Amino acid sequence: MAYDLTDLRLFLQVVDAGSITHGAQRAHLALATASARITSMERTLGARLLIRNRRGVTPSPAGWVLVSHARQVLAELARMDAELTPFADGMPSAVVVLANTSATETFAPSAATEFLKRHPGIDIVVKELPAQQIVESVTNGHAELGLIGDTVDVGQLETAAVRPDPLVVVASSGHAVAGRTQIAFSECLSHPFVGYAEGRPLDEHLIGRSQPLGLRPRYRARLPSSEDVCRAVAAGVGIAVLPALVAARWGGALDLVMIPISNSWARRNLILCSRRRTELSEQTLAIASHLLRAGAEQDTVRHGGA
Repeated sequence: MAYDLTDLRLFLQVVDAGSITHGAQRAHLALATASARITSMERTLGARLLIRNRRGVTPSPAGWVLVSHARQVLAELARMDAELTPFADGMPSAVVVLANTSATETFAPSAATEFLKRHPGIDIVVKELPAQQIVESVTNGHAELGLIGDTVDVGQLETAAVRPDPLVVVASSGHAVAGRTQIAFSECLSHPFVGYAEGRPLDEHLIGRSQPLGLRPRYRARLPSSEDVCRAVAAGVGIAVLPALVAARWGGALDLVMIPISNSWARRNLILCSRRRTELSEQTLAIASHLLRAGAEQDTVRHGGA
């Protein structure tokens, strides 16, 4: 069976939306086109991929297998893009720093910019990827440094603490969960979600955490930026799970409530991972030291202003 990347992306959109109609909208395809593509996939495979019912669609056993492999295929493409990016625009010697959503939203780009101002002879590429892909890329030598949560298995990589990086539930002040002092992630799944646009590492992480529960977040909206997500939450569209530092940037101005998540995986720290220091170039070591200082300074400012 030949697999088309558009079909794989469409299938994941449909599965995540729980609806062919909404999946087609997310994939920017007409409903008839999307339906025909999925039907063609099923016909070619000779097995049903989706179980259709009045509430929408869910993957069949064959569909879940396709979900797993499709995510891996698209993740490989993202990794390929990360590896090729340094060669664009005459930057073959750029140091590649891969980061999770929290790091890219709160300090990695600004820390890299500050470093570049001081070191005009060094180039940096900052790329956002899911944590497990970051670990694989750093382990395989496709990236020099990674910024991830400490709940991820890093194998033989060396790590250093950057700063605390807990995940919190963000809700409007009038939401049903707003009065809670903490909340389990499983309880959140009974409420509509607002999240990032498809493919962002944090939402991939949350989907992974929900699968063992036999549930998944129901997204009413997927939006391009943290500000957009927080404004939708403030308007009562749904709740969101965000890094606490990301949520804090908009919480006060938008009258949002941040509720700690009781699951242990949400009480994470941001860490810097790399291969052995003896394998790193002087440029990479200098960048690593700068990132660690920037993270520590950010944490000091956060506690000093509390």
